[in-house]
Amino acid sequence: MKPVIFGLSGETLTPDERAFFADVQPAGYILFRRNIADRQQLRALTDDLRALHGRDDLLIMIDQEGGRVARMQAPVWPSFPPAGMFDRLYDVAPSSAIAAARANAHAIAVTLAEAGITVDALPLLDVRQEGASDIMGDRTFGTEPMRVAALGRAVIEGLAKGGVVGIVKHMPGHGRALVDSHLGLPVVTADEDALLTDLAPFQTLKGAPIGMTAHVVYTAWDADLPASLSATVIDTIIRGKIGFDGLLMSDDLDMKALSGSIPELAAAAVAAGCDLALNCWGRMDDMVGIARLLPDIGVKSKARLDRAMASAKLDRDNPPLETLLATRDHLLAMAAA
Repeated sequence: MKPVIFGLSGETLTPDERAFFADVQPAGYILFRRNIADRQQLRALTDDLRALHGRDDLLIMIDQEGGRVARMQAPVWPSFPPAGMFDRLYDVAPSSAIAAARANAHAIAVTLAEAGITVDALPLLDVRQEGASDIMGDRTFGTEPMRVAALGRAVIEGLAKGGVVGIVKHMPGHGRALVDSHLGLPVVTADEDALLTDLAPFQTLKGAPIGMTAHVVYTAWDADLPASLSATVIDTIIRGKIGFDGLLMSDDLDMKALSGSIPELAAAAVAAGCDLALNCWGRMDDMVGIARLLPDIGVKSKARLDRAMASAKLDRDNPPLETLLATRDHLLAMAAA
């Protein structure tokens, strides 16, 4: 098995992809809108991936946050609100906001599990800061670490009830970035004391099954390399100060924050301490290059992967999707009252 998550080019596996994936045995896959047409097609695709590897617990992930980040779209699937809605409700009724976030995540998980998707890149634990790039914005649970952690925990719990594993992101915190890391490299110059605010939600949820790194330079810790490529940040801050011992994946290596060839970046991320490199775009040349440069997955990383995938078991007594959505909407209405 190679320590990498690959994207796919389309709605079905091409013959070249099928042969390559069977040979390389990546740790998992990530899906985007280009891979999704309808319920029947999506379930057939995920079933095909599982059959190819003979692994019922295959890591098949998606970015289904709600709001502006949603790969599975209406009218085929429900629309889900952005995290900022739960932040607003928390101002009025904290316990209701937590219950609403849990019900919403549970509903997301029901739709994902039906499609054969096992992992969602949610929740964001980034603490939003005044003046930061809007790439986070209403995708976050707000500006107060305790609130972010409380709502984030509810999301992980809700996803797990529906049989889906959550990912806390973007470690050690993207909330101060003045630049969208999809477009350029953010450099955060805050000192270590200020950065304690960013670390706090991740420390509270350090037992999360999976974490995703940030393509952000933190000059207080490593003035040269972004967290995804920095052994110092991964070992000293994420594994050390935060205390996270779950499965750690990089953010997408194709983002403009990083420079260099995609295979070299994948190798650098794994060498720095990421358990898995994330390569989203399904370009065969890049994937072949990654497979050539990456070692086989390490024993510790494989154990983390297995532990993460075993952390969410579908509750056979799940309430109907409609009930979960109605519960969420009833609670969110309090924020508008």
